[in-house]
Amino acid sequence: MKIDKDTAVTLRYKISEVSGKLLEESKDPMVYLHGGYGNTFAKIEEALQGQETGFQTTLTLEPLDAFGLRDESLVQTIPKTQFPPGVKVGGQLEGRGEDGQTQVFTVTKIKGPVVLLDGNHPMAGKALRFAVTVMDVRAASEEEIAHKHVHGEHGHHH
Repeated sequence: MKIDKDTAVTLRYKISEVSGKLLEESKDPMVYLHGGYGNTFAKIEEALQGQETGFQTTLTLEPLDAFGLRDESLVQTIPKTQFPPGVKVGGQLEGRGEDGQTQVFTVTKIKGPVVLLDGNHPMAGKALRFAVTVMDVRAASEEEIAHKHVHGEHGHHH
């Protein structure tokens, strides 16, 4: 079956910096609903359109086509006293952005009495190389299309 709108596509992927440094590799396959539902990056969907199981490609995505540009307004310095004991670099916590939306912040540095938090995605601002392999393609169910995402193993769970 060819990848087209309303197909469920199972992928394995590797994300690297353009220098070749591996940043992330899928342990489990990723499954997404193809067809402009926002379940993967548009440039990846574009490259996979019309392809079949076994197809492999490597794409370089600029920051605006991947995790976006860094937004320095999402970097904050908070007094360490506002955190529970044991706060560690790399830890994540949820907060509310200025727009009221839930925002995930990563502790990037602890310097004396202050903690530096970054609300940017860790890969924001980077050009990235995505190596993808199509493991499976199937027709999406009516429920998956209505919900705009894949259900079941490696997909979305309700």
